[in-house]
Amino acid sequence: MPQNTMEKPAYNFKLLIKRLLFLTLGSAIVGFGLESFLVPNEIIDGGIVGISIMSSYLTGLPLGLFTFCLNIPFLALGYTVLGRKFVLFSLYSNAMLSIFVTIFHTTPNITENMYLAAIFGGIVVGIGCGLILRNNGSLDGTEIVSLIVGKKLPFSTGEIVMFINIFIFTAAAFVFEIDRALLSILAYFLIYRCIDLVMSGIDEAKTVMIITSTPDEISKVILDELKRGVTFIDGKGAYTGEYKKIIYCVITRLEITKLKEIVHEIDPKAFLAITSAHEVEGGQVKRKHR
Repeated sequence: MPQNTMEKPAYNFKLLIKRLLFLTLGSAIVGFGLESFLVPNEIIDGGIVGISIMSSYLTGLPLGLFTFCLNIPFLALGYTVLGRKFVLFSLYSNAMLSIFVTIFHTTPNITENMYLAAIFGGIVVGIGCGLILRNNGSLDGTEIVSLIVGKKLPFSTGEIVMFINIFIFTAAAFVFEIDRALLSILAYFLIYRCIDLVMSGIDEAKTVMIITSTPDEISKVILDELKRGVTFIDGKGAYTGEYKKIIYCVITRLEITKLKEIVHEIDPKAFLAITSAHEVEGGQVKRKHR
């Protein structure tokens, strides 16, 4: 028992250091993407970062001042909803972002082509934001507001975020130009696609359900060749009334082709349903991520 008590704080400390390192790296990447691509070409992100970019442009005050200060009220608002760790990690991320946008503000612009800036700026900022979100932090207080308000209104969190960003991008058309606002929407789309990629990873988990007349044979090959766990689910055909064992398993996207080959080689008439698993905890798929 004493030995276990000593190991737990060590593990938590290592996890804390790991998260802080990734939060710092994510903030550095976002700061680089903003100051080297988006801000010099008058292209904005959505949410608080977008408001901060416009506020800095109109007032001449440092961007880092706005990205940090504007998020504080929203983080305070979300303290009871999202917890102390999330708020502290988010504060740390925003503080690091303020430092890095100040550092990168003095570096040369990567490109003056606004289309390239929107594309590559969106990709770079999205990767940085994904690292931050994956490590329990956030740079956007509007999502916290939408989470709280969404509990009292008949709208989803995503819909409320979309409404907020419509006003932000409309304001960008007046502060800058319409073409800059349209490019900002493109950058915003790329940011969120890259966030999804970083959150799910290249080996994104897929859930598979297989309806076949040879479930035992197929499951044995999946266990032997893919080294993936298999679960049987009892099912009954509505039309035939026959009872069947449905195969359920979780694989990575890189293993989809191999799985299809295995199934169709054994049973060409088998039915497969493959869907994305947004998050997987435990099991062999999760261990491979680590």
